[in-house]
Amino acid sequence: MEDAELRCTVAVEQPLPGGLGPRRRVMRGALVLLGRNELRQPVLRVVGGSGGAAAVQSFVLAGDTVRLFTRFAGDGRAAVRVGPGGAQVLLSDCPPDKLRRFLRLLRLKVAAGPRVAPRGLRLLDRPPPAFAVISPLQERDLLRAPGRLRAGEGRGERPVEVPRSERRPPARLSAEQEAVLGAVRSGKSIFFTGCAGEGAGRLLLGEVLGPQLTCFCLLQGTGKSFLLKRIVGSLPPNSTYATASTGVAACHIGGTTLHAFAGIGSGKAPLEQCIQLAERPGVRQHWLACQHLIIDEISMVDGKFFDRLEAVARAVRKRDEPFGGIQLIICGDFLQLPPVCKANEEATFCFQAKSWRKCIHVNMELTEVRRQTDKTFVSLLSAVRLGRCTEEVTRLLMQTTTNRTERDGILATRLCTHKDDVEITNERRLQQLSGEMHTFEALDSDPMLVKLIDAQCPVGGRVELKLGAQVMLAKNLDVSQGLVNGARGVVVGFESEDKGLPKVRFLCGITQVIRMEKWVFKGPSGVHLSRKQLPLKLAWAISIHKSQGMSLDCVEISLSRVFESGQAYVALSRARSLAGLRVLDFDPKVVRADPSVLQFYRQLRRLQLLNQDSLHTCSGTDEKENWQCS
Repeated sequence: MEDAELRCTVAVEQPLPGGLGPRRRVMRGALVLLGRNELRQPVLRVVGGSGGAAAVQSFVLAGDTVRLFTRFAGDGRAAVRVGPGGAQVLLSDCPPDKLRRFLRLLRLKVAAGPRVAPRGLRLLDRPPPAFAVISPLQERDLLRAPGRLRAGEGRGERPVEVPRSERRPPARLSAEQEAVLGAVRSGKSIFFTGCAGEGAGRLLLGEVLGPQLTCFCLLQGTGKSFLLKRIVGSLPPNSTYATASTGVAACHIGGTTLHAFAGIGSGKAPLEQCIQLAERPGVRQHWLACQHLIIDEISMVDGKFFDRLEAVARAVRKRDEPFGGIQLIICGDFLQLPPVCKANEEATFCFQAKSWRKCIHVNMELTEVRRQTDKTFVSLLSAVRLGRCTEEVTRLLMQTTTNRTERDGILATRLCTHKDDVEITNERRLQQLSGEMHTFEALDSDPMLVKLIDAQCPVGGRVELKLGAQVMLAKNLDVSQGLVNGARGVVVGFESEDKGLPKVRFLCGITQVIRMEKWVFKGPSGVHLSRKQLPLKLAWAISIHKSQGMSLDCVEISLSRVFESGQAYVALSRARSLAGLRVLDFDPKVVRADPSVLQFYRQLRRLQLLNQDSLHTCSGTDEKENWQCS
């Protein structure tokens, strides 16, 4: 029954006689229910929220008079036009995923029509209720749903006819991912990172140091992007801010950089000055509106900056709770890339921040690995992640020098430690190709903010290609066919019309014309920025930093210039398998992990064992009592 109800802001507009403007009533925190009346007809019921006596309004959903407006469902907004009179129910600030499920249920139930009441009711039978919450979707609803759309779709008007995509069950989370999502929905703060192998399904419980219960979970190669999008989709858009330590990572989750959200620059100024910067119009509004703050790639956020954010949050919001009462949803792996700092500065991890312990209390671990399915490779990555380079690891990596990952004219991508090497390699190899250069210019929403868009978008404002250019996808196009972010291919032609779009043959066996795609992300003051460009980038070489979040089909790595802890692990874990990996000039000394990070994880393991023992001695069913047992 969960999909049949929605808690959000509702505006009901009802037309008035005589051509006057509609009468409008806005209800915040209203409950929207999908049910059936005594005639078994689908009914949309709105129960007024806070701000006065609850009002109840019901609308019969006759299939031929219902229209759905769903163009902005991804932003948590939709409209339902009901009845021949044209009354409208406007929904806003809905968790996007929940809104999509609600609309899908509404479409299918309205398309299925009224349910037939059972024949032969006896005199003493209880009469059907005036309103009952509608039953979950059943196979008959899917079979009876039409598979086409009538006119009006292009204007955002969606009739009740159901597209084929909505007649398939949605992708499901694993049990581990559901546990994380459940913690988020219950209001707990959560930090998740990942390990590549051992210790499946463990729950790490840290110290409960305050009234707010906070979770910590480990995640890497386990569908992080998919889970993050589900988390974003489960929260109200108006009070949720998705951020990341880098622009590219922020773009993946449709957000902005953490620095752009905070509005305090580098955070190195005195606290009073940082608070003044955060009190500026627009910036202050975000701090006050934010109830759920998502931070991706936390390993690259400096601990001193985290402390400064925590202090600024309490000061601007005028609340003494950790982070001013904001729910934190944080992910990353401290055994990957560390914070970026100047040569004369020492990096501080977030777990070393003074405020970390009061913000992070409960630790969970997700371990189901999805990127790599080769158990030998998973075991190897687990060792490298911890800075261990055994004889077996060395032997396996040195054997990869003879791997021939090239196929169908698609070469291995060289992962480089320095971005200058990437630019030089790609430009030189492109110039060496004969043939005409094809240039594709991006269409940006604000040409004055090109630098900001460049920092957040995974593709540049200009894409230059030739026949035979090695390329990779920079966006998921069709996951079922293998056309995913990082998929490798080669340009095999250009169309003679339609702007000469490139035709690419991919390693997965698909040859496809690549069309312009759109990226949308948040800029300063919450303004939405966008770039429309080919989702392609040159792939002779790519930097290890830019490869984060990608799964590459064929990779060639030179580790001789590794200069940071965790850098070798990040590079190796981009590959899908040992067979698709070639390591050049391997030196076991480049495999290292930061000692302070290793100590941090060792402490978590000890806490895990201690708290597992204490959980077994606890009794009672109250969740709060269980958490506080010692």
